[in-house]
Amino acid sequence: MTKSKEEIRDFIRKNYAEVAQKGSEGGCCAGGCSCSGAPADISETSIKIGYAEGDLANVPPEANMGLGCGNPIAIAALKEGEVVLDLGSGGGFDCFLARRQVGETGHVIGVDMTPDMIKLARKNAERSGYTNVEFRLGEIEHLPVADSSVDIIISNCVINLSLDKEQVFKEAFRVLKPGGRLSTSDVVATMQLPQNIKQDLALIASCIGGAEYVENIKAMLQKAGFCDIRMTRKENSGEIVKSWAPDKNIEDYVASYIIEATKEVSTVTSGEPCCNPSTLKGSCC
Repeated sequence: MTKSKEEIRDFIRKNYAEVAQKGSEGGCCAGGCSCSGAPADISETSIKIGYAEGDLANVPPEANMGLGCGNPIAIAALKEGEVVLDLGSGGGFDCFLARRQVGETGHVIGVDMTPDMIKLARKNAERSGYTNVEFRLGEIEHLPVADSSVDIIISNCVINLSLDKEQVFKEAFRVLKPGGRLSTSDVVATMQLPQNIKQDLALIASCIGGAEYVENIKAMLQKAGFCDIRMTRKENSGEIVKSWAPDKNIEDYVASYIIEATKEVSTVTSGEPCCNPSTLKGSCC
C-alpha cells in the first residue's frame, strides 16, 4: 500500500527523534544514514566518510551520531565572516565545525525538522558556550531564513530524505546571496531504484529509498537557477553505502556524491542571467 507524503515524513521525523534521544550512545537506529553500535563505531564511521580525528576532538561528542555520507566542510572553503546554513543540521556536528572556520565575525544557522534534534543541538551549543551558531526548527522545503542572506549552504546526507527536492533547491537559491555557494554531500541514485527499495520506509529513512537519479538532481539545480554545477562521486562510495544494508546490494543503485553549485550573478553576451531558470540558457549551464 502506497504511503502518503505526510506518512513518510512523519516516519522520518520519528526515526530521527529516536536517534537524537540516543545521541552518541549508539544502539541500532532504525534509519540513520549509518547505524553504529557503539561510540567507537561512530568515530570509525565518521573517519570513513571523510572527517579527520581532529574534527571529532573539536566538537561536543554528543553532536556526532555517526550520520552522514561525506564531509561537506572539507570542500566548502569556508571563509572568516561568512554566514553558513546547514540543511538538516541534526545534533549540530557540521555547524560546530563550520563555526570554527567562519570565526566570531561569521554566523552559522542550522535548520532541522525534528524538535528533538534542535533541542540536542541547542543544548550542545549552550554547554560549549558557542555564540556564533543558532538552530531553527523548520523544513528544508520551507526554510525559516531570509532572502539573499546566506553565503554558503552545506548539508550532509539530508536532501535525499526530502519528498520535494526541487523545492529544496528553489529555497536554497532564494536564501543564498548573489555569488553564494551550495556545497553538500548526499546519496543519489545511479540507476533506477527497484520499487521494493523505493517503498521501504526504513530504507527511505536510511537515506537510500528516496535517492534521486543523479542527472535529475543536476536538472533540478539548473531549473532553480544554479550555475557551475559539479557532481563528484566519492572514491569510497561503495564501501560507505554497502554497510547500510549489506544484504540488498544497494551499492549497485546508489552512491555518495559531493554536489556543488553557485548562485551566479554574471550575464552572458545576450544579457540574460547565467542559467536563467526559465530558459536554462547561459554560459554556466
